[in-house]
Amino acid sequence: MLEISNHTEPFIIEALRAAGALTISLVAALGGQVGGHIAFSPVTMSDGSFGWFGLGLLSVLPEFQRQGIGGALIREGLARLKALGASGCCLIGHPEYYRQFGFENPDGLGHEGVPPEVFFVLSFGAQGPQGNARFHDAFMASGPAS
Repeated sequence: MLEISNHTEPFIIEALRAAGALTISLVAALGGQVGGHIAFSPVTMSDGSFGWFGLGLLSVLPEFQRQGIGGALIREGLARLKALGASGCCLIGHPEYYRQFGFENPDGLGHEGVPPEVFFVLSFGAQGPQGNARFHDAFMASGPAS
């Protein structure tokens, strides 16, 4: 988890699932236990660009980190998005990590309240959107659904 995490990640996944907004959800099973998980959900672009998704959340249990599990989940998830005909993917994350998968800090696109150095985009086409990206409301979840 990011250092800026407020540890609401399980609640966000639950809220995305409950809202029917969990487009792709993959797990890495290792020795009979879930060692990692990645989720992708629709993102709204202020310029009306269609077919964009957010990568989030990605988690790998500490004992399985630094073994390529997160990278494998990212690559498989992106391949599945492309197969769905997605326009691209964006995320908020560590600059040192996500560049290796082709993500870049975009010019002309951001996320309100997020420093530009931690907002990333990977366009599957020639041109990316402009303006602001907005993740699903489920990302505001702060506790168990009632």
